[in-house]
Amino acid sequence: MSEGVTRRSALTATGIVAVGGVAGFVVARNSEAANSPNGTTAANAYGDAPGGGQRLAALADIPDGGGVILKKPAVVLTRRGGDVHAFSAVCPHQGCLVQTVTKKSIDCPCHGSHFDPATGEVLSGPSPRGLPPVTVSVRNGEVLTG
Repeated sequence: MSEGVTRRSALTATGIVAVGGVAGFVVARNSEAANSPNGTTAANAYGDAPGGGQRLAALADIPDGGGVILKKPAVVLTRRGGDVHAFSAVCPHQGCLVQTVTKKSIDCPCHGSHFDPATGEVLSGPSPRGLPPVTVSVRNGEVLTG
């Protein structure tokens, strides 16, 4: 009996790893944790909502017909006239932060998901759902959480 790695044992091990990877992906993708936005980690979760009344930005700093992306808290703010919309900046697909906001879309650089800047709904891409809304209010020219 030889003690080295044979071609057969290497191919067998590769097959086992491939089958295990596919099975793990299928189980994880269909798990309750993957489909729930209530986790606290970046992938497939949105973290804790910012506390009420926290200043996010000045209304004047959000371009009309565009938006800004904040890193802490991870929020996208979009504006059309006096209407301000806010969404989690964490893409539901795999937890990347969205990178750009235009009049037509909010874009995730990782896998190409695009979201509607007025509703957060998926326009295209692999994301299984839209960006979760974040409640904001505008007071005295400031955008606040809550």
